[in-house]
Amino acid sequence: MRLKSALLAAGLGLAIMPATYAATATGTLNLSITIQASCTVVSATAINFGSMATIAANVDQTSTLTVNCSSTTPYNVGLGVGGGSGATVATRKMTSGSDVVNYTLYRDASRTQVWGETIGTDTVTGTGTGANQTLTIYARVPSQAVPPPGTYTDAVTITVTY
Repeated sequence: MRLKSALLAAGLGLAIMPATYAATATGTLNLSITIQASCTVVSATAINFGSMATIAANVDQTSTLTVNCSSTTPYNVGLGVGGGSGATVATRKMTSGSDVVNYTLYRDASRTQVWGETIGTDTVTGTGTGANQTLTIYARVPSQAVPPPGTYTDAVTITVTY
């Protein structure tokens, strides 16, 4: 019995002894990440020209357009012509059935620079910061003959090219 106890104690002692190492080997862990340029249209506030019986003078409104592009990413923001039949960037059309109210979207507060979709001609440029950036869309319904009563609407596509 003593022999068994002695052998057991000796075996436990060997298990507790730390191993000694005589050599080492090394290697390399390589890491990488690729950050791609990106842009998103965060939001655009709706433009409501209100209710009126006549359009005897210009009716002006604005919208706040928010975009987010990755840091240092150059971008162009274009606005489509909308869905009105025969619309152009210079004369967009809100419709109610076949009736039309003309309007224009501009890049500047004085409403002299039409906002369109041709890069290098009539879009708005910027450089991303990684944070939300706001742009103002200046809108105008010019004086015009008043069409029949109704609710006139349009939807314009916003395109960010980067």
